[in-house]
Amino acid sequence: MFNLLLPIVMIAVLFMLFRSNKKRQDQAAQMRSAMEPGSGVRTIGGMYALVKAVNDETVELEIAPGVVTHFTKSAIAAVLDPQEYDGIINGRPEEDELGDDAPAEADQVEEEAGDAKPLSLDKDAPEGATGKGGADGEAPASK
Repeated sequence: MFNLLLPIVMIAVLFMLFRSNKKRQDQAAQMRSAMEPGSGVRTIGGMYALVKAVNDETVELEIAPGVVTHFTKSAIAAVLDPQEYDGIINGRPEEDELGDDAPAEADQVEEEAGDAKPLSLDKDAPEGATGKGGADGEAPASK
């Protein structure tokens, strides 16, 4: 009984591996067929670009304004939604990142920065300006 069960389990495991691999390949092919000029993509190297042209084996990508490169279709890891691509390339507005408390926190940071003494790395600057002197309870700088 055990001699018969082991080969059946091995065949089932191989079948599942091949099936999942085939499914992944089909998804990749479907994603690549969705590429069209103007789509935002991410390459397998992590570079974001706009599709300029789709050929039989290659894709022309604009990686910077006026800079077009050629990649194989298999080098495309993902085709992005226009909003997702725009968010990655241009970033989100600063108000969205900071949240509702942003104006109050920003004002407080500006007030604190106004109270600080400017730092200087110049050797001839007065000790108070370097922040290394004996002022403000700090240890004097060693010479």
